[in-house]
Amino acid sequence: MSLFGDGLEAAVQKAFTRPAPKSAPAQMRYLVKQLKSTKAVAQMLRISQRTVERYVKDQIKKPRPELAARLEREVKKRWQPQIRARARKRAATTDGIVIDTQARIGYTAPVGTTDDARVRHLTVALPPQYAARLFDAQQAGATDQQLQQITAEALKEVYFQDSGRRAGSLEEVRFTDIEHLEFEL
Repeated sequence: MSLFGDGLEAAVQKAFTRPAPKSAPAQMRYLVKQLKSTKAVAQMLRISQRTVERYVKDQIKKPRPELAARLEREVKKRWQPQIRARARKRAATTDGIVIDTQARIGYTAPVGTTDDARVRHLTVALPPQYAARLFDAQQAGATDQQLQQITAEALKEVYFQDSGRRAGSLEEVRFTDIEHLEFEL
């Protein structure tokens, strides 16, 4: 499970204007329409082509749980690509992204400061440049650790340093033991 990647994806999915297909036959028909063949859908879902055809014709209606999960994931990954792109572009250029997290957050600072990491609950609006970095890294296939590092840099800049108005000698923010993480566009 990718905590940051899934969180970013969930935030983008909130921008959808129509719900994705719910039933297995409707999801299968949608995937066949997108991939242009039942064979391609069968290979992607790791099932037989005949099984895909049966779902499309409503001969099978209830998939086993692991197939249902794969089917839903693949449909949501392809659902409303233009709406998804527009939401990402808006977040990366004008609106930014809001992060709501509860995690152990600390920092490296000069001697004599209270830099012990402690559990904090933060809701912070990140500027568009950090939203752009997060989405670009996600598109490039960044690991959860890399997305976590970008988020830590954003929290350092926005929350701790207040865009350069305080804590100028702050060196690094440690963002660990994440209990809750949610992004909002």
